[in-house]
Amino acid sequence: MPAKSLPLAEKPGVHAPGPPEVKGTFAFVTLGCPKNTVDSERMLGKLAQDGYALQPDAAGADVVVVNTCGFIEPARQESLGVIREMLGLKAAGKVGAVVVAGCMAERQREVLLDQVPEVDGIVGVFGREDITRVVDAARGMTDLRGLDLFPPAPVRALEDTARLRITPRHFAYLKISEGCDRLCTYCAIPKMRGKHVTKPIEEVVREARELAADGVRELIVVAQDTTYYGFDLYGRPRLADLLRELDKVDGIEWVRVLYAYPEHFTGEVIDALANTSKVIPYLDMPLQHVNDRVLRRMLRRVDRAATERLLGRLRKGIPDLALRTTFIVGFPGETDAEYDELRRFVADWGFERLGVFPYSPEPGTPAMKLDGHLPEDVKEARVAGIMGEQQAVAFRWAAAQVGRDHPVIVDGPDPEFPGHARGRTVADSPDIDCAIRVKGKGLRAGDFVAAKVTAADGYDLIGRAVGRPW
Repeated sequence: MPAKSLPLAEKPGVHAPGPPEVKGTFAFVTLGCPKNTVDSERMLGKLAQDGYALQPDAAGADVVVVNTCGFIEPARQESLGVIREMLGLKAAGKVGAVVVAGCMAERQREVLLDQVPEVDGIVGVFGREDITRVVDAARGMTDLRGLDLFPPAPVRALEDTARLRITPRHFAYLKISEGCDRLCTYCAIPKMRGKHVTKPIEEVVREARELAADGVRELIVVAQDTTYYGFDLYGRPRLADLLRELDKVDGIEWVRVLYAYPEHFTGEVIDALANTSKVIPYLDMPLQHVNDRVLRRMLRRVDRAATERLLGRLRKGIPDLALRTTFIVGFPGETDAEYDELRRFVADWGFERLGVFPYSPEPGTPAMKLDGHLPEDVKEARVAGIMGEQQAVAFRWAAAQVGRDHPVIVDGPDPEFPGHARGRTVADSPDIDCAIRVKGKGLRAGDFVAAKVTAADGYDLIGRAVGRPW
């Protein structure tokens, strides 16, 4: 995911009023997933509360904070590239100090300190609550004696209130838990973010109300594993209960669910997706593969038969469901036949939205020790093959929408077509899915409008407003 700059022209998100005197200026770069975005917004809020003034560009800032991603090697290289760019500004006298935070700092602090020793501060994922002290120390205003910059993963989920948001005002990510109890052999997330810790329902709802009061109209529910929500705290999965409570939050129009793994998916969640007014019929369910042998080597704890039964229940139980999934190809030992099985599965099931990634060997993960690692060119060819199948599926779906009316959330004016707004249907999560170009007067970011689809443009849609914004 690309780095996110801060849309300062928009109204910033929820945060308590800061001190009247400006303590210093700072810039912020966040990389990686929506969970990292929430962490960044919490740190932004704390710095603002402490008297630091946020500016849109790094040049001229007293300090720059880079919240890194450490998930896979390309993400780590991107993080290193951004850090080096900021250090270049520092060497040129355009930046006072550079602080590194987040997942790469947590996972590979020694690597970072070896490759970019010029950084002025480094803090782990769960040291985010002390970001103001770290920034003060980087500027020589205090010291860090007695402070653990890499505290262990919490036994209670961290609060994500008082955020200064990076996202546009009308949508926000709502993190409902920390960490992950899964032991997928290719994944290092538990090493970075610890075991699964559920945030209590009442706290999640309180955060949702805070966001709604600040103008959020679409809540995007995120976690490492949303369907596992509640096990550690309540003894059973309670995602459905949480969704029903979020459905009651005034001011929210859409509630969208990401990262819903197939294991522990209950009929109650299907009912909540089908029979609530604000929880929209969209589901992001990373399947990763469908061949049973590959799934066992991944330690996914599901097989093809169970996956297909669940997909059938979802299609039957949730009208007009938009399903997003992701797959990994080129996993160690994946044969041509196993890859072909996955390719046929993609063509047959017709997922409305799909992403595919080549297997990335991650140090310290069990998959590194498996036999049968494949060449990069083979993995890339398999990515292209799956995306070729998915393109045909997605183009057919887009063409089938012509003539239909869709509710659309407006993200802003279309930069290429005057008189048009750029928005998203229920089938489209921000940053990862598609878009619709809507012709209409007076459409503003955050508006909901009924749009009739008049054409398909590859993956995207074109339409005109047929209902007034609400």
